[in-house]
Amino acid sequence: MQQVNLHGPGDVRIDEVPDPTPGPRDAIVRVEACGICGSDLGYIKLGGVAGPGPQPTPLGHELSGVVEAVGAEVAGLAPGQRVVLNPLGAGNHIGNGGSEGGFAARLLVRNAGQGGSLFPIPDALPFDQAALAEPLGVGMQAVNRARVTVKDKVVVFGAGPIGLAATATLHYRGVEDVVVVDLSPRRLAIAQALGAREVLHAGHDGVWTAIRELHGTVPVLGAPMAGSDVYIEASGHSPLIGEVLGQAKSEARLAVVALHREPVAVNMLLLMMKQLSIAGSMAYPEDYSEMVQMLGEVDLSAMITHRFPLARFEEALSVARDPSAGGKVLIEPNA
Repeated sequence: MQQVNLHGPGDVRIDEVPDPTPGPRDAIVRVEACGICGSDLGYIKLGGVAGPGPQPTPLGHELSGVVEAVGAEVAGLAPGQRVVLNPLGAGNHIGNGGSEGGFAARLLVRNAGQGGSLFPIPDALPFDQAALAEPLGVGMQAVNRARVTVKDKVVVFGAGPIGLAATATLHYRGVEDVVVVDLSPRRLAIAQALGAREVLHAGHDGVWTAIRELHGTVPVLGAPMAGSDVYIEASGHSPLIGEVLGQAKSEARLAVVALHREPVAVNMLLLMMKQLSIAGSMAYPEDYSEMVQMLGEVDLSAMITHRFPLARFEEALSVARDPSAGGKVLIEPNA
């Protein structure tokens, strides 16, 4: 079968590899949809998860599919079952430096019998939306880490798939006052479709003035600070962290979910004086089935803007690299 592998910095190939064979504790999944993640783009730039390794790195970790075969010791899974994948489950790190990746017609899921890797999905949930479970979990975890309540006023910086997932989660949980900031008009339109109260173009002057107008102001040492309770940093634009600290009211919370590979300066005096909280956010909620439940209740199809067969992977990468192109880019290996 064909599988996308990373051979070095910028060196992505569709390789011919043997069809997977399950061991007694493994499962084989026919991949129906697999999303391109921002971390995939980072891996490609580096040549691996943290740089080139001794072997090619299989890519792809945001996926849904159908169980085709299970090993003799696997309980709770059966051929024909529709599932989504937790790529970090059972220590597999699928598409994240492990020995398997989801940009392929079939995926070997090792130790599937241990649980925590494959989760059943409703028959009515389309595979393309089901493949959003993993990025939805990343956005949901950022909301969790920020300790958002229904009454909070929230600003989401970045309307890429993770920022959109956070926006959708906030709306799903009844948070009404959500402002989303991004450079892409198309992504901002998607954010509105997913429940944002207002959207702001990051390239226009006066973004913080607009935030203060929308969320009001609170005086801090006599100066008017933005009345927002929570900020979610999903843009990866490092200067924003300093801006938030300078503009936030006392006791505001900031969750950082975007990947910042370089050190970011933090004004510790502002952090202390305002008693601000900064939380890093990584991976997913402890209960992976939370995303499956939400996907069964909310239509997130607006997040999906492009679909490609595996043979057009390079073209799909070009779209995924363009932040103005849209939302989630999916590969459908068996289309």
